Amino acid sequence: MRGSFRVDRSFAILVALLAVFFMAACGSSTSSNSPSNSGSGGGTPSPSPTPSSIDVTTYHYDNLRTGQNLSETMLTPANVNQAKFGKVGELMVDGKVDGQPLYLSQVAMPGVGTKNVLYVATEHGSVFAFDADAVSGTSAKPLWQISTQLPGESPSDDRGCGQVTPEIGITSTPVIDRTRGAIYVVAVSKNSSGNYFHRLHALDITSGKELFGGPTTIAPTFPGNGAGSANGTLIFDPAQYNERPGLLELNGTIFTTWGSHCDIGAYTSWMIAFSADTLKQSNVLNLVPNGNDGGTWMSGAAPAADAAGNIYFIIGNGTFDTTLNTGGFPSQGDCGNCYVKVSSTLPLTLLDYFTPLNTIAESNVDEDLGSGGPLLLPDVTDASGKTRHLAVGSGKDAIIYVLDRDNMGKFSSTQNNIYQQISGQLGGQEFGKPSYFNGTVYYGAVNDSIKAFPITTGKLATSPSSKTSIVFGYPGATPAISANATNNSILWAVENGTTAVLHAYDATNLTTELYNSKQAAARDQFAGNKFITPMIANGKVFVGTPNSVAVFGLL
Repeated sequence: MRGSFRVDRSFAILVALLAVFFMAACGSSTSSNSPSNSGSGGGTPSPSPTPSSIDVTTYHYDNLRTGQNLSETMLTPANVNQAKFGKVGELMVDGKVDGQPLYLSQVAMPGVGTKNVLYVATEHGSVFAFDADAVSGTSAKPLWQISTQLPGESPSDDRGCGQVTPEIGITSTPVIDRTRGAIYVVAVSKNSSGNYFHRLHALDITSGKELFGGPTTIAPTFPGNGAGSANGTLIFDPAQYNERPGLLELNGTIFTTWGSHCDIGAYTSWMIAFSADTLKQSNVLNLVPNGNDGGTWMSGAAPAADAAGNIYFIIGNGTFDTTLNTGGFPSQGDCGNCYVKVSSTLPLTLLDYFTPLNTIAESNVDEDLGSGGPLLLPDVTDASGKTRHLAVGSGKDAIIYVLDRDNMGKFSSTQNNIYQQISGQLGGQEFGKPSYFNGTVYYGAVNDSIKAFPITTGKLATSPSSKTSIVFGYPGATPAISANATNNSILWAVENGTTAVLHAYDATNLTTELYNSKQAAARDQFAGNKFITPMIANGKVFVGTPNSVAVFGLL
């Protein structure tokens, strides 16, 4: 038996060596069949994909924008520490990464096999697809890379605004539809004559090729006499706008919302919808049609949607008609500085809204409610046993507004008729959005600790149950949470700066810090990038920087 075992083992080793040799030979000669492919190159094959089933197809994981990944089985409070966890590499790209990276598991990539794929969009107007498991150092090559600019075009300049600088290409977080095999992105460019173009692209997730006859140039109009109008028609001037909020896909429609370059020039409040199958514009709504301003930017957060198909987002400072019609809506349709609920069925319609009683004063001093993004809570039960559908949001006034999505409160000059209002608990303005996990809402305002507010009998606690020991400066932090269902929960946040810091906390008690990237600074440091939110998938944490995605994982 011992002799037979040795023969079998020797034969097995020989077969294994031959298999490795054969795979290496094949790996050195294969490449993607996409004409836009940059190739993974080299004679060493990338490793087989780590088993994974998670897809991160949209901003903050889901259309509620909870910011929670409940399928993380590899990262735990026991192994996220400086001895076992740190930066494992950087995926180098050609510009700033302002949109959240996205992730698909087990994608069949032509010529290179099945991969876990990370998708990255840049302000240079490029989109990259990387093997998410082949990250070491800074030498990883993309599976494919494309430019969204047409021949003779370049990325937009910053339009005299320091919010997105020095160039603007793709600012918003894209959205992926795996069934359609497409990643949808909105990109801006300009030509040699100084003309600007916004286009919606649908790119093949396996090759980067344009799909569905795209791209589509975005050029809506809408009835109104507001800023930028002519003869009773609002005209979308591409030089005046940037698609800063993330994209939303719902029921086969891609929804876009538009902000300005700072508060420069004549602009209003656009929401534009497109068919996910044809990329053709399907509808448009302007929420400040007879006034000015009212851009939607939300520090890069995305519109949210509930199970009933209603869409929620928060508009920046702009005209609000304090004269209301019989339904309680602004008489001229101008809803600047509003938290809005819009139908996703066509035509797009304002269904409900909330704006604070001092909305005019806030807009006059650039105190946007819309500096922060929306969070929709899973259903909660109040003290009477009634199921509540709630939304949470905050802006530059540092107030936590909790809204009943079935009755948002509209406008009153004497009181805010809303579900719950919490003042004095945020230490500064909100430039980001709160996140949710397991009955708790997490906030990271400017010049404040990250704070946990539990939900009890349908109400947020009026003071935090725990908070971080450090204070996050401008622009605060937008936390993300990883967990295995309700176990092993970790809150992740990026502290901005020339050298940024990735922090990991026990989500059940924020006083317990598990890790930060300053603990092994020589190994783990990376450059900061405003408004970025970490994305956690399959044992790795991905963070956008000015020229890369920094990747953290188990060492």
